[in-house]
Amino acid sequence: MLRTAKFRRIVSVRGLVRAAVAGCAASAAVLMLAVPALAHITVTPDSAPGGSAAVLTFHVPNEEATADTTKLDMKIPTDHPIVNLLVKPVPGWTVSVKTITLARPVVTDDGKFTQAVSEVIWSGGEIAPGQFQDFSVSADPLPTGVSALAFKALQIYSNGDVVRWIDLSAPGQPEPGHPAPVLTLTSATHTAGTTAAAADVPAAPRSGADGTARALAVAGLAVGLLGLAAAAVALRRRRANGG
Repeated sequence: MLRTAKFRRIVSVRGLVRAAVAGCAASAAVLMLAVPALAHITVTPDSAPGGSAAVLTFHVPNEEATADTTKLDMKIPTDHPIVNLLVKPVPGWTVSVKTITLARPVVTDDGKFTQAVSEVIWSGGEIAPGQFQDFSVSADPLPTGVSALAFKALQIYSNGDVVRWIDLSAPGQPEPGHPAPVLTLTSATHTAGTTAAAADVPAAPRSGADGTARALAVAGLAVGLLGLAAAAVALRRRRANGG
């Protein structure tokens, strides 16, 4: 009987350890699934009032394991042009700016503009695996009469790979594999009216998919830790009973 009870305790402890390992493995797997969503090229801020001036920063991570990012080709929307776009220098990188002649001049408080930037190319630098680089531009003013601007980009690697961040999200559809960074444009009235209220509301997760993945990962990790704690208690009891 004593040997049988001892055997049952050993089996129970092994089961708890297996549960703990499974919980930790589940949390790790969920975190791995969440990584690709966090590695997209993004723009900060992700929203700004139309007609205002803003500094837009593009966060560019390296997704390759053995190659450097050596070039970023950013397309600037011209159907609703940004008539005054300036580029912030990045040490070690060379900037090339392309412009187009507008079919219809844009008139602002600063005068009439017949040309606009259509493309900004950063090259000559390196973003190593596991690193990122921020690239910033000043837009003054942001266009009006449109709800969003998509900045399609090509990310070129030292091994010749080209990642095209040009996909646009569709309502009700999953996020595409290589989404273009999108700046949402709001009206100045709407932004002013919601600023105070937003200050009292906790910040929402950056995306539903990322928030859910992180919650599941935390839950899996908690299960694993509880399992390990239970296994440790059972082992101490078994030793105290002479097992």
